Amino acid sequence: MPVRLWQDAGIFTLVGGLIEAARRQVLVEVYELGRADLILALGARRASGVDVRVITDPTVAASRRAAEWLGRLGVPERFYPVDDGRHQIDHVKLLIADGQAVVAGMNWGAHSDRNHDYALQTRAAAEVGRLVAIFEQDWGLAGGRPAPLAAVTGAIAQTAPGAEIRAMLEGALAAAHVRVLAEVYTLTDPETIAGIAAARRRGLDVRVLLDPNQAYNRHGYLLLRAAGVEVRWYPIPRGALLHAKIGLFDGVLILGSANWTLSGLGANHELDIETGDAGAVAAFAARFAADWSRSSGG
Repeated sequence: MPVRLWQDAGIFTLVGGLIEAARRQVLVEVYELGRADLILALGARRASGVDVRVITDPTVAASRRAAEWLGRLGVPERFYPVDDGRHQIDHVKLLIADGQAVVAGMNWGAHSDRNHDYALQTRAAAEVGRLVAIFEQDWGLAGGRPAPLAAVTGAIAQTAPGAEIRAMLEGALAAAHVRVLAEVYTLTDPETIAGIAAARRRGLDVRVLLDPNQAYNRHGYLLLRAAGVEVRWYPIPRGALLHAKIGLFDGVLILGSANWTLSGLGANHELDIETGDAGAVAAFAARFAADWSRSSGG
């Protein structure tokens, strides 16, 4: 099948397997990199002659340590040149291994497997090609050769450069006629909150799950409740997060690295993917129903 939705700790089964199986190329761009098993796997692929390159965010201590380790293993790595003046981060979570790619919300931190999150695996040639182009755009920027890609409308969306993710979300919200189901780590963007409220006013089934430990979510929660939107707090186990950034708009699923915030949709470098694949949509709808039934309001 061209795409598959992965969840939670299973994402690392996918990521580790793709790295181990790669014979030509492994490209990684990830905000937090701290898993020793994956760092060692990247080093092993490089030692076997595979084109392995890694981009990380210099503001994350674990990623700085990982970069030093990768350097000792002979893996080419670069720090994304974040704009401190804009409080920007490189928040992308991307793996490309030969002809497959994974776009995710999940970091590769030492404890990220505790979190509730999603990743979409794609084998679609056009999508993988666009993702390779975005990685190469970022690799060039990190090497001092900025060449931002032109904005496009499609299944792959980036932010900073451009505002493709905001356009993707706004378009999906406006086009939905039946349902909007979302699980979001941080939801504070005023335009997105307004779009969700507008969908409820049109009579859609609109339900949102939020992480209760993110204090900023309280304001969005209250605004949505006042607009008649059903909102609940996800029951997070101790030491874990609802780290997802995912929405289902009728039969269109959007997920990736971007929180639904001003920074996520405007300042940070982010990466999202859209799919109408029936299997992926059904998998998320089933998981959402289970999560919703275990969650609480108030």
